[in-house]
Amino acid sequence: MQITVESGEAVLNTQVDGAAHLPWLVLSNSLAADLTMWDDQIADFTKTHRVLRYDTRGHGRSTAPSGAYNFDMLVGDMVAVMDHHKIEKADIVGLSLGGMTALGLGLDHPARINRLICADARADAPPPFVEGWDQRIAAVTANGMQAILNGTMERWFTAANRAARPDLVERASRMVLGTATAGYIGCAHALKGLDYLRRLPAMRPATLYIVGGEDTGAPPDAVRAMAAATPGARFELLPGVAHIANMEDVAGFNAAVAGFLDKSH
Repeated sequence: MQITVESGEAVLNTQVDGAAHLPWLVLSNSLAADLTMWDDQIADFTKTHRVLRYDTRGHGRSTAPSGAYNFDMLVGDMVAVMDHHKIEKADIVGLSLGGMTALGLGLDHPARINRLICADARADAPPPFVEGWDQRIAAVTANGMQAILNGTMERWFTAANRAARPDLVERASRMVLGTATAGYIGCAHALKGLDYLRRLPAMRPATLYIVGGEDTGAPPDAVRAMAAATPGARFELLPGVAHIANMEDVAGFNAAVAGFLDKSH
């Protein structure tokens, strides 16, 4: 079931799967992906939850307002889709940009979250990180999404899996090339202003951090430090996996999520 939701100047595409009597689980996608990045999770997650996923503004079937975005906007979008679907409180899973957005929800709207799972995401923006986004913004501005496709695939998946699983690369490439340039650039500006690390000691919801052992976008040491800064947080590393852990290691990712949601009632 797909429903559009207005949030400020954006119109967001949302999709609901699972039985109506189950508790809610909300999924938030990576930069340059869309809600189909979660396709491999739906069969497992709908065994225990009613799942709401949505295309981040500027991605997939959501609209792409022009200009720079920020995390207040992106968190506001998550609140808007929850409000529209009458979700008072949910378990939240976000990856990369979606994980950062989930952290913002946990910090600014803790009453809306049961349990929070942040995967393959940073919580700060050190100078090399900001410089990398400036370079990608320039490349996309000049030559469109094709300009960053190869570099994105190299960050998203290990070399071994890129060689062994061309279907995975093809599926991911379609998402990247389907992302509006205005949406990519808008969200890249939000990433440059990322500043949640200093606030993590105030996080109230139970939190799990998941990271791929080969992730260069959100290095395991950085994610481990985030977990250490978050009261009572758990940390799980998926070996041999890069940035888009849920697509590269479906079984490992699904098991980590299920284990946390099952044990942290």
